[in-house]
Amino acid sequence: MDLRGRTALVTGAGHRVGRAIAVALGSRGMRVAVHYNATADGARETAAQIEASGGEAHTFAGDLTDASRAPELIEAVVGRFGQLDVLVNSAAVMVRTPFGEITPKAWDDVMALNTRAPFFLAQAAAPHLRRAKGAIVNIADLAAFETWPAYIPHGLSKAGVVYLTRALARVLAPEVRVGGIAPGVVLLPDDWSERDAEHLRETTPLHHDGSPEDVTRTVLFILDSDYLTGETIIVDGGRHVRT
Repeated sequence: MDLRGRTALVTGAGHRVGRAIAVALGSRGMRVAVHYNATADGARETAAQIEASGGEAHTFAGDLTDASRAPELIEAVVGRFGQLDVLVNSAAVMVRTPFGEITPKAWDDVMALNTRAPFFLAQAAAPHLRRAKGAIVNIADLAAFETWPAYIPHGLSKAGVVYLTRALARVLAPEVRVGGIAPGVVLLPDDWSERDAEHLRETTPLHHDGSPEDVTRTVLFILDSDYLTGETIIVDGGRHVRT
């Protein structure tokens, strides 16, 4: 896919991995819709970085835990840029939820953003993406492939993203390709300690952390690979192959 001059929507682009993806797409000459919910200042910084790299950007607010906001966001982006070629579902929440303490609200909050929102965004974007012969990239998580006892709703939500990637690839073919990425340790949660980080490095086969750039390179690989669809690529330094 030739990305220059095309339009991408990146959800959760006000910080962390979402920002890195948005900036990377902007550096390839894309017009980027920078979605955010609670990180308005961060979204403006993301847009400024995109424009500094030669891309075009505009920010869009929206709480995607409200399913009605998904089609509204898609129409706002198309109204601003006139088209939509790439959808990157990056917005997500990762909350520690120990077994025995999980409430229905905590469960629903995780599922609403991590799994339901990507589906309804894809559904609303599908007509535009079909016209553009575009692509969707879903950001899953290594938790979809491992068992994390303190993050059961999170892992289930991301396993749903992996299934969603396969299902959308089937439903939207041949016009739209759909790929997924399951990152491992590329950015630690803000409340984790250096001791936690060192333990993860020691137990990762490659013995080092990843970075947001490891994810962005994989996003670009998926977009550049016209014969790839339905696949979720694990980017985790080998953690999933531990015995």
